[in-house]
Amino acid sequence: MKVMQLLPELNSGGVERGTLEIARALIAQRHQSLVVSNGGRLVSQLEAEGSTHLTLPIHKKSLSSLWQIRPLRQLIEQHQPDIVHVRSRVPAWLTHFALRKIPVNKRPHLISTVHGFYSVNRYSAIMTQAEKVIAVSDSVVKYITDHYQNCPPQDIVRIYRGIDPTAFPHNYQPSAQWFNQVFNDFPELENKFLLCLPGRITRLKGHESLIELMQKLGEQYPQLHAVVVGGADAKKQAYLNELQNSIQSKGLADKITFVGHRSDIREWLAFSDIVLSLSNQAETFGRTALEALSVGTPVIGWNRGGVAEILSNVYTQGLVDVGNEKALLETVRQHIEQPQIVAPVAMFSLQDMCDQTLALYESVLK
Repeated sequence: MKVMQLLPELNSGGVERGTLEIARALIAQRHQSLVVSNGGRLVSQLEAEGSTHLTLPIHKKSLSSLWQIRPLRQLIEQHQPDIVHVRSRVPAWLTHFALRKIPVNKRPHLISTVHGFYSVNRYSAIMTQAEKVIAVSDSVVKYITDHYQNCPPQDIVRIYRGIDPTAFPHNYQPSAQWFNQVFNDFPELENKFLLCLPGRITRLKGHESLIELMQKLGEQYPQLHAVVVGGADAKKQAYLNELQNSIQSKGLADKITFVGHRSDIREWLAFSDIVLSLSNQAETFGRTALEALSVGTPVIGWNRGGVAEILSNVYTQGLVDVGNEKALLETVRQHIEQPQIVAPVAMFSLQDMCDQTLALYESVLK
């Protein structure tokens, strides 16, 4: 079969990663894989892995994108995919209009993936108007059924995002060279009990809760140190300064280290003693929490969204009632007093995600 996936750009992020993973799975099964986007730094990898990339500026949330309807229709008519899989709202709208002008008997099957809890409106509703709608977690299934009654429940298919357990092996240990480099760059981290908060620097990630934790536990546990793994883009620099001022004023400057954007996230997750997931909003899946558990590091997080689904299946002792700072404090304290063992993670594999997605493609073609 021939599958065409559409997304705004191919730079970085969960949508992009999922697109590349399905493209790779299609090629491995000797199917044809096409991806339409405005391009980006992952194009070379996509093409090296056997897919065809077709560049079209389908990334702008503006009326000018409507000029791309005809070129998109021409691409679909030229390549004649069996399935068009849309992964974002602008590409979904453009596909909706492009397919209208193609005779019904020549139209490809349409599949969408709802990757996020989009704002509820007509613009977002397009993601639920496909033959089959993939939801990346049960939380997303509930979001669709709560807000988009026009989407028949039987058309929604939950397919969890997955990770490759060989990329995040249980009890993974970073190399001696890695440790040497880290202790050279951040000498304050040596011989510490590390609390890690991964993710970009935004107001959503719960940095304030981390600062509060360190304020309450720091004196009792002098070996406790927090590390924030993730960078701040230019627009978030003011927020980063705000956090650093707050840390300074509370006398925690020697207790919390910001290491910036890192490509060695696996090493940091394995190096940490506890990974925290404290987002102020529910996450649709919570891939980083899963990666941490996969390498054997306990995760403590709020009981909501995709992170709660992962924890309730893999590590229930890490669940904390949303916003209950006292319970969070106690759970972290218990983990410091008595380090926990995380069992190998048996579910949420990349292989399952790919197998289920390809099986869905094949089912609509029957």
